[in-house]
Amino acid sequence: MNTNNELILQKESVAKPIYSLTPFTLLDYPHKSACILWFAGCNMRCLYCYNPEIVFGKGTISFEKALQFLKSRIHLLDAVVFSGGECLLHKKSISFIAEVKKMGFLVKIDTNGSQPEVLEELIQKKLIDYVALDFKAMPEKFEKITQSKLFVPFEKSLLLLLQSGISFEVRTTVHSELLKKKDIQEMISYLEKTGYNGNYYIQHFINEVPTIEKLSHSFRELENENLSTEKIKVHFRG
Repeated sequence: MNTNNELILQKESVAKPIYSLTPFTLLDYPHKSACILWFAGCNMRCLYCYNPEIVFGKGTISFEKALQFLKSRIHLLDAVVFSGGECLLHKKSISFIAEVKKMGFLVKIDTNGSQPEVLEELIQKKLIDYVALDFKAMPEKFEKITQSKLFVPFEKSLLLLLQSGISFEVRTTVHSELLKKKDIQEMISYLEKTGYNGNYYIQHFINEVPTIEKLSHSFRELENENLSTEKIKVHFRG
């Protein structure tokens, strides 16, 4: 049974969906100045996730407070990045993004692809300009890595983006214990078959940071490999 305090905390986490705010970045939206809104909560529990405090934490910033901040950044920033956690889980995310677009900002979404219906509405309403789509693994490893059964929604999101004409990138975090060269090659082949043509970013796992699951040291075994194809250019980050 919930206590009154628990109910209050639940209401506050709904009213304050944003865990934290990064006021300035030149790294998270290609060639643009931006801020990042980090949304609390996620429907995946990726073993290597180094934002457990965001995944399991409560929000501290309301939409209204975030909008006040953004109003003070009009003409100073080019874009707003919605990240997390999973930013598209929040019920008011579409209306909030619409308000941000009205201010004249470009909007980038960082997503695990688990909310294709929300993504489709954002595309139809022309509310997003750039998307970073996390490609966790192929189905045989997806469930183990993410502790979820959300590969099919991810696939729907990928196909939606391919059909939309919106600029987007695909990225994968690699821990050497979880994904090997053959796994990445299989993922590249899958992307080619779906019709993806562009940049594919391999993000190295960051050692010595708190993660959801305690993992061994990850080795950068892929950096010396030429994984690019005629259609897909592989880049390494981190």
